[in-house]
Amino acid sequence: MDDDTTTVPGLDELVAYMSEHTGALNEKMGIELVEVSRERIVATMPVEGNTQPYGLLHGGASVVLAETLGSVGSALHAHPDRAAVGVDINATHHRSATSGVVTGVATPVHLGRSSTSFEVVITDEAGKRVCTARITCSLIPVDRVPSAG
Repeated sequence: MDDDTTTVPGLDELVAYMSEHTGALNEKMGIELVEVSRERIVATMPVEGNTQPYGLLHGGASVVLAETLGSVGSALHAHPDRAAVGVDINATHHRSATSGVVTGVATPVHLGRSSTSFEVVITDEAGKRVCTARITCSLIPVDRVPSAG
């Protein structure tokens, strides 16, 4: 697929929309998209407010961040005639984070006609890997996506 976003009608608008409308869950968790391109998607998330009872970053919060990044990347690849829906995600938690902000970076592993896979690496403020995740999305025709209304 062409990496020049100006050649795909509506892609700039899609990127702008996704950057401004991350969804209710992402807003509650404080996830902010900071870079969106076909090559990589980057977002940050505060540890505070996303911890488990021991005060550590909740593993589920890392998975939400990973799914957000992989879904955005998949949507960019699928645009304009297909939509991305998650079908599989897994995560390995390497170390804990107790404060600050974590950063997730998603890069494509597979960009096909009917599916995509992204690797997501989440690091702490010191650049140490906190989590590695992989997400796979199915690409379906946009007319099969249930209406959001």
